[in-house]
Amino acid sequence: MKAIVVTDQAAGTTGMTLVERPEPQAAINDVVVRIHASGFVPTEMEWPSTWTDRAGRDKTPSIPGHELAGVVSALGYGTTGLSVGQRVFGLADWHRDGTLAEYVAIEARNLAPLPGDVDFTVGASLPISGLTAWQGLFRHGRLEAGQTVLAHGAAGAVGTMVTQLAREAGAHVIGTGRAADREKALDFGAHEFVDLENDALEDVGAVDLVFDVIGGDVQKRSAALVKAGGTLVSVVGPVEARPVAGLAVDFVVEADRAELGEIVRRVRAGGLRTNIDNVSTLDDAVAALNPTERRKGKTIIRVRP
Repeated sequence: MKAIVVTDQAAGTTGMTLVERPEPQAAINDVVVRIHASGFVPTEMEWPSTWTDRAGRDKTPSIPGHELAGVVSALGYGTTGLSVGQRVFGLADWHRDGTLAEYVAIEARNLAPLPGDVDFTVGASLPISGLTAWQGLFRHGRLEAGQTVLAHGAAGAVGTMVTQLAREAGAHVIGTGRAADREKALDFGAHEFVDLENDALEDVGAVDLVFDVIGGDVQKRSAALVKAGGTLVSVVGPVEARPVAGLAVDFVVEADRAELGEIVRRVRAGGLRTNIDNVSTLDDAVAALNPTERRKGKTIIRVRP
């Protein structure tokens, strides 16, 4: 099968190559998925799991990518809940070979059914950004109607999901980003927008939940805005600054079939839009994943037409 592999951590995405690899086999409780579309997060090149297995041993050449949409082509021993020929989407294990390939072996529990009226390209754009937003808001942030959410990076792949889900839940959403991101953030549902380069973040006032995808100084300043009993949720590693009278949580997104189902249900109902900027083929993936200009959304690799 065709697959994108990486062998040199220092080279990052520029070290990607398209090669032929053996098709994966399904282990116990696995399925093999014939991939139609795959998502990719550039920070994967910085994750230890891209380069080593759980025991810390080098696993290169490894296949990156962890978001997928496709069709189940084989079942491993003991696998239940899915069937050959079923459309699925989901989130592949961090330490196993990923989804920038024509096939992937993946635990069945990491997948959810993909309805026939949802395109594979859309399905592949949902797992990381959708689950990150869902888990940060509801599982870790305990968001309730009537609360105020400060959503950093509101025009990005995660931020647009955070904005839409928080607004649907009845929250007041203040988005942040660069000046050029204002209209997009508002279009995806932010009630207000703060230009981090020119506006005073402190003018936002007290908020119930900060959803941080930036870290650093922005995180430190945001922590001071969290109300008593509120939460700062971070997806950029351990929290450096904690609210005086609130909680600070950092987390790594997890696959969850039920939550994927909730996300795709909202997509079908028209209440949740994806943020896809570019769709490329597997043959052109290396160039597409090394853009010459800033991307305004996710890049999806369409593995099959």
